[in-house]
Amino acid sequence: MAGYKAPDFNQRAAAARDAKARALEALKNKAAPDPAEVAARLAAREAKEAAEAEKREQRKAAIAAEKAAKEEARAQAAAEEAAAAEAAAAAKRPPVMPTAAEMKAARDARYAARKARQKK
Repeated sequence: MAGYKAPDFNQRAAAARDAKARALEALKNKAAPDPAEVAARLAAREAKEAAEAEKREQRKAAIAAEKAAKEEARAQAAAEEAAAAEAAAAAKRPPVMPTAAEMKAARDARYAARKARQKK
């Protein structure tokens, strides 16, 4: 029984040339792509890219809306905090006594109301 004999350099180079020639011949014999099919693939790819772009825009719009809502909530919380601070400051201030003119106006209004009720 004969043992395995490794191919020498010339045999390997010839095998590589033959393989390359067969590959080039197969590439030459390959049919050209159908223009209608190429156009259909291109249209499908463009439609897919347009859909993805629309999806990205919707996602960006949703993120912007969420940011705006958060900012509005922060502004509202700040306004409520300012109102609470103002109320606390107002509670700490001593009560303001009405002036004599204001007291007279209030007394006259009560008097006029009482007279109006008696005339009915």
